[in-house]
Amino acid sequence: MKFDLRKLMLPAVAACALMASVSFAQAEMVFHRGNGAEPETINPHKSTGVTEANIEADLFEGLTSYAPDGSLIPGAAEKWEISDDGKVYTFHLRQNAKWSNGDPVTAADFVFGFQDALNPDTAADYATILYIIANGTEINQGTEKDFSKLGAVALDDHTLQVTLTAPTPYFLGLLRHPIAYPVHKATVEKFGDDWTKPGNMVSNGAYKLAEWTPQASLAYVKNEHYWDAANVKVDKVVMYPTEDLAEELKRFKAGELHATYDVPSEQIPDLEANFADEFKNTPYLGTYYYVINLTKEPLGAQADLRKALSLAVNREILVEKITQGGEAPAYSWVPQMTDYSQAFISFKDVAQADRLAMAKELLAKHGYGPDNPLNVELLYNTSENHKKIAVAVQSMWKAVGVNATLRNEEWKVYLETRDKKQFEVARAAWIADYDDPMNFLDLFLSYAGERNDAGYDNKKYDELLQKSATETDPAARMKLLHEAEQIFLNDDPMIPIYHYTSQHMVSKKVAGWEYNILDFHLARFISVAE
Repeated sequence: MKFDLRKLMLPAVAACALMASVSFAQAEMVFHRGNGAEPETINPHKSTGVTEANIEADLFEGLTSYAPDGSLIPGAAEKWEISDDGKVYTFHLRQNAKWSNGDPVTAADFVFGFQDALNPDTAADYATILYIIANGTEINQGTEKDFSKLGAVALDDHTLQVTLTAPTPYFLGLLRHPIAYPVHKATVEKFGDDWTKPGNMVSNGAYKLAEWTPQASLAYVKNEHYWDAANVKVDKVVMYPTEDLAEELKRFKAGELHATYDVPSEQIPDLEANFADEFKNTPYLGTYYYVINLTKEPLGAQADLRKALSLAVNREILVEKITQGGEAPAYSWVPQMTDYSQAFISFKDVAQADRLAMAKELLAKHGYGPDNPLNVELLYNTSENHKKIAVAVQSMWKAVGVNATLRNEEWKVYLETRDKKQFEVARAAWIADYDDPMNFLDLFLSYAGERNDAGYDNKKYDELLQKSATETDPAARMKLLHEAEQIFLNDDPMIPIYHYTSQHMVSKKVAGWEYNILDFHLARFISVAE
């Protein structure tokens, strides 16, 4: 039997087309990245977590942005001027900045973005950080209904003027926060809450949303209209929600991921020893803590009981034996920051044995002890690392007469539980958006809404932070912030546990992933060699 070779050969045109398609497929650069929990939302004005911010920083771009080393660089604005009194910022937007649908990015888009973030109907958790914009407080609290009175005005298509209530040294850094991202007005108005879905979303960052399969993956592709698209090397980013860190590490070792969100704490010694060229363990500007619900009894009314819980936590043991990532035991709320002197909880220099004795004495004062334990529920979001810390703290509390029940919830449910204050004590963390203590302290202003998980309300604390906002002398301002932090810590509304380091596995194939204390790694600066 003979074969007709002509039937086994493709026509020349078809063969060329096939070769071209194969070449294109090979040329596509894809970055596979673990990203912790399933995103709560990717509406930058409504999200609250790091997992969401990682995605939003690729899809959107504020007036300023992050360099690979975390330093501040121009974003949608190519330059700006600041008035002599430090209150008026004039931003000049890039002439070639465009949305992912090809529309030009204009000053009016940023005006609408600020208005949307501050609109009471949006119910943005982080709206309060925009209160520094003139009339931002009044608009968000509903006492000013005319949004045009917000201190953000489009002077022309590419010139935006923002007027602040007082000089704000960290304002340019704050503009990198998702709450300050623009949103596409026509898209928001057309689709309502569905504007963030694939096929609907229009964004102004280096990437545009392509696919989203809940609990599986979220993918975005290069925005060909982005002003710097020619220098964006990664064509597609796939983000994987993986709360099981051991499973995430397995996927990395199997070559399925180029970077992980975190690593299992118990495997850090092995990773340091055997994967030193891929294991990244670096300082990170954040605090891991347990927040106490001050609206529930008995902890809400009894500062002694809150202090006893804090005294009983052996932070050194937790970082040495549990987390093992070089974290610093936390005795302050604000981590070490530039030009800031941290305040500390009163027992920082007291030996642990003496702390335990103090905790037992405070509990006994209110009738609690081994025969009549204080019952507390501790909430944490699903994660093996969080579970290990919670189990260890449970044991530490038991030693002083506290019976802790542990409850874990999936990320979205946990956030809702925390926001509604349906907990007694809850695991929490705050990661800095900019290098200034106000980024931590303003979470617990009495009017900070859902961001104030503790329900903390101290007028003196509020007054000091408000005064710091108008203090023009940098040293005097830091002194006010230090005093406020000390008042806060003395009230024991939370239990600081450790100051972060960040741990990632990053493939040797990845270039452009640089250390920075904010741990932001924009895909526009990444490349992957396959």
